[in-house]
Amino acid sequence: MLWLLRHADAADGHPDEARPLTPRGFEQARLAGLALAQLGVKPQLCLSSPKRRAAETARTACAPLGVEVRLDAALAACAYDPEQLAAGLHDVILVGHNPAISAAVQALTGARVRLRKGGIAAVDRGELALLLTPRELAAVAAGTGPAADAEDSQRRARR
Repeated sequence: MLWLLRHADAADGHPDEARPLTPRGFEQARLAGLALAQLGVKPQLCLSSPKRRAAETARTACAPLGVEVRLDAALAACAYDPEQLAAGLHDVILVGHNPAISAAVQALTGARVRLRKGGIAAVDRGELALLLTPRELAAVAAGTGPAADAEDSQRRARR
């Protein structure tokens, strides 16, 4: 399963690659990680854009999952092949930027999506298995809201 996470809310400023997460962004990233843990996701690895906001999102989201974060310059590019980046891995999280991350979901699935900052898409063998906004991730992390639906969607996607 490929988990595509768009970086969380970041401060404005220059240079672009040095923009940090805002307090809201850190909370979005933390809740994304807790939601993935609540869903029982056990990624082998997280690959992140080296831009500060993406790297901070990756490290914060992956902390509750206990997963290693590796920076990969390909995820900072305007386009990349997510399957090539995740080759040989069963479950991997990719953390990147729009519009490239939404385009990657479309290239993998044919689904036209626009991931919100801090949002997650899960893709399994070319099928969009899950798409969650930061608000939905917060509800899943809290054990309320769409958690049951998300868990059911993930179980179906594993079949």
